[in-house]
Amino acid sequence: MSVVPGTDSVANPDSRWAYARRIRSTVNRPTHWHLAPADAASGVAGSDEHAGPIANGAEPASWTRLRPRTLRTSLQIVLRQGNTFFTDAAEHGDVLRYQFPGGPDSVAVLCNPAHIASVMTADPAIAPSATAQSPLRPIVGPSSVLTTVGQTHRRQRALLMPQFHGKAVAAYRESIDRATATRIASWPVGQEIRLAELAQQLTLDVIMAAVFGMRDGLPTTEAEHTLRRLTLRLLRLSTHPVATVAQLANSFSENPVGITKLMVRPFDAAISALLAERRAEGDTVDRTDILAVLLSTRTDDDLPLPDNEIRDQLVTLVLAGHETTANTVAWTFERLTRTPDVYRDARDAARADDADYIEALLNESMRSRPVVPIVARELLQPWQFGTNRVDAGTVALISILLLHHRDDLYPRPFAFDPERFLGVRPAPHTLMPFGGGNRRCLGASLAMAELRIVVTEILRRVDLAPSDRPSERPRHRNVTMIPNDGGLVRATMIR
Repeated sequence: MSVVPGTDSVANPDSRWAYARRIRSTVNRPTHWHLAPADAASGVAGSDEHAGPIANGAEPASWTRLRPRTLRTSLQIVLRQGNTFFTDAAEHGDVLRYQFPGGPDSVAVLCNPAHIASVMTADPAIAPSATAQSPLRPIVGPSSVLTTVGQTHRRQRALLMPQFHGKAVAAYRESIDRATATRIASWPVGQEIRLAELAQQLTLDVIMAAVFGMRDGLPTTEAEHTLRRLTLRLLRLSTHPVATVAQLANSFSENPVGITKLMVRPFDAAISALLAERRAEGDTVDRTDILAVLLSTRTDDDLPLPDNEIRDQLVTLVLAGHETTANTVAWTFERLTRTPDVYRDARDAARADDADYIEALLNESMRSRPVVPIVARELLQPWQFGTNRVDAGTVALISILLLHHRDDLYPRPFAFDPERFLGVRPAPHTLMPFGGGNRRCLGASLAMAELRIVVTEILRRVDLAPSDRPSERPRHRNVTMIPNDGGLVRATMIR
């Protein structure tokens, strides 16, 4: 028996912690987590759930550093994040520690719901978002709702939130329906396509309508045409292998440098041109889109928002607002084409208007392949996670990927089984595809509306051939995890 630091209790050998140790000692882990058979255990399971901030001056952190502070460590996390985390969690438990060159002195990777809850529900004054260190910062900018903290973030969130909820989402449904019908009608039968690319076009239509007021996302002016073209160009460039090099180069700079700067510059010029065009319209056009809201907003000093803040919000909404949704569509059908029985059930459910099954399908897709696999908080006080203590200044990385594959939360975690969510409402901090706490994704409601419509319509109208290929390798790009081949599928019939 062992005493848990910071408590008066004694750990029971038959506790979940002991169970986790037994699992980790016997689990047969595949080299690549995404190729694990459906019946495999992940080796990630329960531990001491005691967690929370501790008083300054408490005894210092005491644990073994898993990996040295080297460029190799950084590359492993950037290129093989899932494999690295699964291997280390199965070996060392569900609190991991890393150090990165040029990064924070201490990083703690968390995947225990109780540990996560202690951070996500904490006062942001002691556990703010670690967005200042996000690889997206050089692209979306320091004034983005993704990268700001404190009062500035609350103001921006209050401004943007109404545009992605309630009546606003309901107003976008017709655009989503029309965009979906248009893209499905152009789907080539008998040819393999990258579903991520088709879904990007579709979701870009929706976000262009919401953000810029383009009907069905279709540009009508030269500035709008240029912006849409350069948005697609930037997305294509971000999937190129050189983008990984650019991400590493920018890890030492808050502003875009080198390749990233060259990629972003034309996009910024297109936004500047569109701002000039909209300002020239004056009051001649009645607009209710997000850009119009930003242009009409006044600061506390009764001044218009500065162009750099408007630019940062637009880049954030355009790039992040549709990219995650598009890749969730791609992952959903990548999973379905490799589980034919589940695909048949999903197709039958869609054609029978079984909304409950579609909701369960989407939850299972986002569980098994979370497009945003990590969110981060900076701990400004010492913190305890079970038997581990971390010092103030530690960055807590919440691994949504590991959380979603815990053996004690999701039996047969590598199986693709939507029925695990039928009639089940996931407990807090056990399913987190949109993050959580005061930083939960602004566009979650719009994203779910898109996913329900797009996935249902594809299941209703398109027959897809099953795939005997191995599961697509996850590729980590900035903060997202996308299918390496773009979700290759082949339609055999379009209805």
